[in-house]
Amino acid sequence: MRLGTAIKLTLGLALAATLGIVAHAANRPETINTASYLGSYTWQINAKWFGGLSALSLSPDGCSMTILSDRATLATAQIDRDVGQISGIEIKSVHKLRASTGGVLKGFTKDSEGLAIAPDGTIYVSFEGISRVARHRKASSRAEVLPRPKAFRRLPINKALEALASDARGHLYTLPENALNSDGQIPVWRWNGRKWSTPFTLPPKGGFFPVSADFGPDGRFYLLERDYGFFGFRSRLRRWDFTEKGPKNEQILLQTSSGRHDNLEGLSVWRDATGRLRATMVSDDNFLILQRTELVEYSLPD
Repeated sequence: MRLGTAIKLTLGLALAATLGIVAHAANRPETINTASYLGSYTWQINAKWFGGLSALSLSPDGCSMTILSDRATLATAQIDRDVGQISGIEIKSVHKLRASTGGVLKGFTKDSEGLAIAPDGTIYVSFEGISRVARHRKASSRAEVLPRPKAFRRLPINKALEALASDARGHLYTLPENALNSDGQIPVWRWNGRKWSTPFTLPPKGGFFPVSADFGPDGRFYLLERDYGFFGFRSRLRRWDFTEKGPKNEQILLQTSSGRHDNLEGLSVWRDATGRLRATMVSDDNFLILQRTELVEYSLPD
């Protein structure tokens, strides 16, 4: 290669790299790590069903919650707080999720991962084993399985419908843990009460994968993501404004270092008595003695 050509090529690559950096800066989230750590509570119960917690939903005041295990157990609990911090948890009810036939879920059918409680109190659960979303009028009710689009049937068995959320209208949003579309984006499916659609996608970033989602009292969409390696788990929390033209104003609120928390898999966003937004997250201990079930709380900026 002649020197002049090499210089031109070098300058061209430098210009392309500069333009790439500028483009990346223009598209990157406007804020990073603006969440403030409030505290953690290690939760222990001597009960065979307890463990593998994959989702939770807190009441508007943060004093009661519904929790879901990945073995199709749904429970409710009262949260005791001391100056806002969790000081104790008391289980109020426990139900094994029932199939549409009326029997309890077993085997592949019981890999429950996502939980959403609609404004009217209807309970929705998403599953990984056989990718689907089920509706329960109450915790003890048999399931009503929503229609399963072809896209659900093609999802990988252990990387499917991990996250589920309900907006103020009662519309559901679900997305897979690790199943990008043909454009390399995270597909978001929406149930409007009649049918599923794919109104938009979300951009993947780094080695993080979606594990839980929620709509906060501010109306924004929050996504909890996870990465894991030799030194433990990392967690990331992003949020967007969902508009008719798609997701806008992406923000990375939290990104932890490895081992900072356990395997955070459930997310609920609410507003405390002082008016602050809070994110409460719960860890899945995988029923392993080396892991723990913990509830972790962060305050979030408005």
